[in-house]
Amino acid sequence: MIIVGLGILLAGGMLALLLRRWPGLAQVLGCLTNIGGCAVVLGGALWHGTATQAWSWSLPYASLSLGCDRITLYFVLIMCIVCGCGALYARAYMAADPRACTHWLWYNWLSASMLVVVLARNAILFMLGWEVMTLASFFLVLHDSDQASTRRAGWIYLVATHVGSACLLAMFVLLSHGTGQYDFAAFAHGPLSAAQGTAVFVLALVGFGVKAGFVPLHVWLPEAHPAAPSHVSAVMSGVMIKTGIYGLIRILMFLGPPPPWWGVTLICIGVVSGIFGVLFALAQHDLKRLLAYHSVENIGIVALGLGLGMLGVSYNQPAVALAGFAGALLHVINHAVFKGLLFLGAGAVAHATGTRTIDHLGGLLKGMPWTGVAFLIGAAAIAGLPPLNGFVSELLIYVGALRGVLAQPMGLVIPALGVALGLALIGGLAVACFAKAFGIIFLGEPRSEHARHAHEVGLAMRLPMLFLAAACVGIGLAAPLVCRCMVGAVGSITGLAPAVVANAGASLATTMSFLVVGSILLLAVTGAAIVLRRRLLAGRGVGLALTWDCGYAAPTARMQYTASSFAQPLTEQFSPVLQTETHVELPAESLPARATFHSHTPDVIMRHVYLPIVARIVRMARAARVIQQGLVQVYVLYMVVALLALFIWTFW
Repeated sequence: MIIVGLGILLAGGMLALLLRRWPGLAQVLGCLTNIGGCAVVLGGALWHGTATQAWSWSLPYASLSLGCDRITLYFVLIMCIVCGCGALYARAYMAADPRACTHWLWYNWLSASMLVVVLARNAILFMLGWEVMTLASFFLVLHDSDQASTRRAGWIYLVATHVGSACLLAMFVLLSHGTGQYDFAAFAHGPLSAAQGTAVFVLALVGFGVKAGFVPLHVWLPEAHPAAPSHVSAVMSGVMIKTGIYGLIRILMFLGPPPPWWGVTLICIGVVSGIFGVLFALAQHDLKRLLAYHSVENIGIVALGLGLGMLGVSYNQPAVALAGFAGALLHVINHAVFKGLLFLGAGAVAHATGTRTIDHLGGLLKGMPWTGVAFLIGAAAIAGLPPLNGFVSELLIYVGALRGVLAQPMGLVIPALGVALGLALIGGLAVACFAKAFGIIFLGEPRSEHARHAHEVGLAMRLPMLFLAAACVGIGLAAPLVCRCMVGAVGSITGLAPAVVANAGASLATTMSFLVVGSILLLAVTGAAIVLRRRLLAGRGVGLALTWDCGYAAPTARMQYTASSFAQPLTEQFSPVLQTETHVELPAESLPARATFHSHTPDVIMRHVYLPIVARIVRMARAARVIQQGLVQVYVLYMVVALLALFIWTFW
């Protein structure tokens, strides 16, 4: 079933391209084959549960080896759901786009290649799927390639991901050392020394960290996500970057019990990524760029859970290990759901208004109620507010951190305290950021003609958003059941005894039961307050009036808070990190005719680290251009000299 589903995805993409003379038919075919292929793959994974199948392949060291276990099943689940929702959304979003047929080729191939990455049980097959995934997403990012910013984003993404791929190739070569085999089953029993294991961990952290978006390897992410179509951004942010998390987890399972400094390293990366991501999101004016930086933040939260789980294994604290890994895995699923929802909501806003600039929007809740409510649910979920899914996964990490603080080893107490404090700061800043985003976009009055004429999107674009919004609520209210379903997967990561895993899982489920009871009470109180308010106002006249305007008799929509002014009290506190640039034209007269203010917050790591490195490489390349003579005989001479040097080195 899995092979058939992958075949449907690949063939559907090719047929959509071949039918470009009939764009309507190609659109329908691309959408149906994506949804159908994902459904078949998911059905096959659920049916088989844990199984591995291999076929011989003439490629050296390679085999067509596919397998499914409980870890793989979680990632297959979120990939199929988010890709299927994105396909239904794209059917309406891309309806008038003349390049839609090419889009469906790469979209279906991206879906298939991501599934191959998590299903592969051979390193060569894994890398082939990884490269197809990279190239398919690269062409999707370049969908609007007539814009210079889009082309720049695409090339940054391609260069960054191939730097990561080079690290992964070196990592797999090290893992095969001693056995000469590239099957994952051989990696699990490979004779690696402590130094080799450390080298594998570092290479995996860099190679998979580029794809996941760990700081400072994140620079492609805020460039590529805004450039791609909104449903592609939802897939890339919701599930594609999770292939980096999957790869890191899979490699950790090969390396055995980790030394404590591995967990501390991941916790440090998580704290830096989480705080850095949410701070730069707070300073953004472009809605999709804001959401892209929140992907960096949430990947940091996942890293906090992974690091805490590794420390629990290192110090033989099963409760800490189970809570940390369970929180990380659940946050992977939750982030796919609410970030997919938010990117689809951002696409609906851009589709209805023609702009993604937050300061040009406002008052959209009146014209787009369905989109507004769905976006509000996603915003509350990503901010970690109860009773939604983001709160559940973050609470699991808090529980693990609390148990770590109460444990005896000081090597665990201090990092666990850092996890709790870092997660608290990240959560507080996230609430402020999405209060800004939702308030400025959906509340108040329209700030421009773009927002004044906004309209609700069609049913095909609303249904995926409503489904993902319902999933945010459902996962939050089904927290105990979700924890019980995750116990087996988390146990396979930790390698702990089944009885220990079962006891720790039961304890977590009991904790989550109290959460569900509290969530139900919260919903009941909220519902009762709404009903009471309506009854109290039923017999009274309710009128509308302007808010207090400091005595000014003719207020305009431009006098509302902007996104920058709303966030300014917080961004000023972190100005040494953000380094926001402001461009101000102050009033020059008593009755000025003109005054302007504009702010921009560039990525400081891109500016101060990567751009200087690239500039130096360009200077070196220009200096080396002298060897590029354009004469065939000179190039033949280069080859002869190279061959002569190889012969001398070989005989010596």
